Amino acid sequence: MNNKEKSRIILGVTGGIAAYKAPELARILIKKEYNVRVAMTENATRFISPLTFEALTKNSVISDMWHRDTDPLAHISWGQESDLVIIAPATANFIAKMANGIADDFLSTMVLASTAQVLVCPAMNSEMYINSITQDNIKKLVDHGCRVMKPGEGDLACDTEGPGRLPDPVDIAEQAFIMLSRQDLAGLKILVTAGPTIEDIDPARYITNRSSGKMGYALAKMAALRGASVKLISGPTALKPPSGVDYTEIKTAEEMKDEVLKHCKHMDIIIKAAAVSDYRPVDISKQKIKKRDGDYSIKLTSNPDILSELGKLKEKAGFILAGFAAETENILDNAREKLNKKNLDLIVVNDVTAKDAGFDKDTNQVTIINKNGGKEELPLMSKEETADKILDRIKTIKQG
Repeated sequence: MNNKEKSRIILGVTGGIAAYKAPELARILIKKEYNVRVAMTENATRFISPLTFEALTKNSVISDMWHRDTDPLAHISWGQESDLVIIAPATANFIAKMANGIADDFLSTMVLASTAQVLVCPAMNSEMYINSITQDNIKKLVDHGCRVMKPGEGDLACDTEGPGRLPDPVDIAEQAFIMLSRQDLAGLKILVTAGPTIEDIDPARYITNRSSGKMGYALAKMAALRGASVKLISGPTALKPPSGVDYTEIKTAEEMKDEVLKHCKHMDIIIKAAAVSDYRPVDISKQKIKKRDGDYSIKLTSNPDILSELGKLKEKAGFILAGFAAETENILDNAREKLNKKNLDLIVVNDVTAKDAGFDKDTNQVTIINKNGGKEELPLMSKEETADKILDRIKTIKQG
């Protein structure tokens, strides 16, 4: 989805305490350049003022179907001229009305008449959420084509703990991005590895590298946004896994190898963006090694070469294999050697010493080289934009 097209989103706010989070959701959507309009139930206005949303969206808010300033056909035009309707928060009462076709106010009537995609974000007391009636209503909505997010768990406003919290506005927005994005990778299974691996020396120390995981996570996120079924296998990072991906965290290179080989034969595309440690200590001390006078040596042994193993499997398994090369000298020569030696279809290389393109940066500047010798130098751009370009090139290979 090109944000320049200004996709139109209706944010429906119903009468629950979680309504206070809806302005933050509106702000995120507007920042992504979506055209946002807000419809509220009468009870929602008891929790938050329509003026708040009007100030944020620069659009009028409708909460009263019969107000003299309300277009008498707005309950039809809003939902039929929009690309997505988000109900956040969605109370048990409003979910019940949606599931049973009850249209007794502007928002419920607009949803019933809508031809847009619908994303429902439940928020309520835990017992209300797990009640079989609510669960049956949610199933009805799913069966009718609505996307229903799973609520968060934790402390609730009613002094109880359990499922029922409104999903984080960032996660709701990301789900919206997925629903509005081009789905050109739909039907493809993509495995992405990301982040560093770490190898223990003793209980207090380990060997690792500078990888932040940002490039791999960007690839997983953009692939999911474009409709792929994504498996993300990541070493320890400070990043939150992207919404909509199947996430597994590993620690060591051996664990990475086991996870990758377990899933690789079921994949259409594998993108190895992780920075796997080349070596690990031969012996791991069970106790912290105490400081002593003089030098201290640690004997290292090679870790498995996961990329090479995948290169040997890819023809028989039928997946496309893309790798990364983080280099500091002889950038292109080293990348081409790695591409050929490991039997890759495509390799992405960058100079990690370059300004704004190395480890732990939000931007990257890469060169993409394919197995036929083709080379494409990309300009400095965000890692998400870079990920999109890489996925475009892999898609071209997949299409033959």
